[in-house]
Amino acid sequence: MKPFVLGSQTIAAGARRTVDLPVSVLSDHTPVNLSAHVIHGRKPGPAVFVSAAIHGDEVIGVEIVRRLLRAAPLSRLSGTLIAVPIVNSFGFLNQSRYLPDRRDLNRSFPGHGEGSLAARLADLFMKEIVRRCDVGIDLHSAAVGRENLPQIRLTPGSARLKELGEAFAAPVTLTSKVREGSLRLEAGAAGVDVLLYEAGEGLRFDEFAARAGVSGILRVLAKLGLIAGRGVPKPRGASVFCERSSWVRAPSGGLLRTLKASGEYVTRGTVLGIVTDPFGEAEAEVLAEVAGIVIGRTNLPVVNEGDAVYHIGEPAEHKLARAADGFEAHQDAPPLFDEDEII
Repeated sequence: MKPFVLGSQTIAAGARRTVDLPVSVLSDHTPVNLSAHVIHGRKPGPAVFVSAAIHGDEVIGVEIVRRLLRAAPLSRLSGTLIAVPIVNSFGFLNQSRYLPDRRDLNRSFPGHGEGSLAARLADLFMKEIVRRCDVGIDLHSAAVGRENLPQIRLTPGSARLKELGEAFAAPVTLTSKVREGSLRLEAGAAGVDVLLYEAGEGLRFDEFAARAGVSGILRVLAKLGLIAGRGVPKPRGASVFCERSSWVRAPSGGLLRTLKASGEYVTRGTVLGIVTDPFGEAEAEVLAEVAGIVIGRTNLPVVNEGDAVYHIGEPAEHKLARAADGFEAHQDAPPLFDEDEII
């Protein structure tokens, strides 16, 4: 393998190094970098990036990348792996989803070198990381106060992504259309397939989400031929493929008592929770409107009328029974709501 050059650093075949790419300087003269850890194999193979914290409060991805970089199978890598644990350093330091100007980085791609701070960061990430790779895995979580069951979201119509999603083997796999300005959209336009992993809650670590993420990434790397299959965890159960999903909203404001957890199978009419007023004089049941799997929910007990409280993934009708069994062992839908749109 020829050496891999990133920024001002040259990484020889068989070596690994952390590279700091300058992004900006804060108002107090503190420099901000986009830091990437490059593992450059001795033998030829694909180039893959793994990114986290595009939204600064989605810290579970940072932990997944940390554990991934310590995984033994990476010691004999073919091709190149670029791991970026914190894309949005500004949001990460401020424990915020956004950049200082309140822009959402995942609505700012492909970016522009002379645009806003978000546009400049997006442009740097696209040029230095994304366009130099064949495949990407982007790690996300739910917002603060919400949780997502570990799930892979696929761009509809991509046979290759569906194959990689099956290799990842998250508890749930579902299709979701791409959004304007998103990394998935612009990476796809550049010929780079990106898997989107959603798991856990903002500003929280979740052991199940972390383990599922690391194991899934290793299985994808093995599928692509970057690492051998030896030492890669086997899937604990079949991934449930959901053709669509929908949110159940609070019928009234009050205090929510949740009755169903993420990963549980529900039928139409199942009572998911109960909303009551502070005096206990009025109660309203939160009912499932479809049969499926709880793939996300709020963790906040105080809700307003219309708040999204349960996210139900809807497998094909003939797969429902298998879906329920799958969790015990471990179509093209409308766009899924983004975190700041479902509240």
